Amino acid sequence: MPTWNRPGKKIIPDRPFEYSFLDDNYARMYTTETQLGKVMSLFSVTAILLACMGLFGLSSYMMQQRMKEIGIRKVLGASLMNLLGILSGNFLVLVIIAIVIGSPLAYLIMKNWLSEFAYHTGIEWWIFAVAGLVIISITLITVSIHGIRAMAENPVKSLRSE
Repeated sequence: MPTWNRPGKKIIPDRPFEYSFLDDNYARMYTTETQLGKVMSLFSVTAILLACMGLFGLSSYMMQQRMKEIGIRKVLGASLMNLLGILSGNFLVLVIIAIVIGSPLAYLIMKNWLSEFAYHTGIEWWIFAVAGLVIISITLITVSIHGIRAMAENPVKSLRSE
């Protein structure tokens, strides 16, 4: 029997026994990732809010610039859905271009970051599809708010201004 394993013998007699739980050790190892996740979530929410405010302002400005066109189309019998399609078309093209550029870039960044971990999850295509659909929905809702407001106005006001 080795000397360190005999009953009554201690390995390091001057030092008290210290213990820790394995889940606490793992939690300490991943504190930086947890903090990074919180900071990234805060920045993501801030960026989304700023983008929505910019989109809201840009669509408001565009509606003011195209008020005569909207009035003429209303007088000629355009429906609400027809006008909303015309007005939101420009925004949708820009949003789709942003999705096409941003999705592969986000995929590469996430793949690179996840490759640093021993155990990691895969990145599925549907995550990007859902994100794109949410972005397109937010865009359509924002532009529709201004489009409905522009449709509610009397076309005679916008056409008589000159």
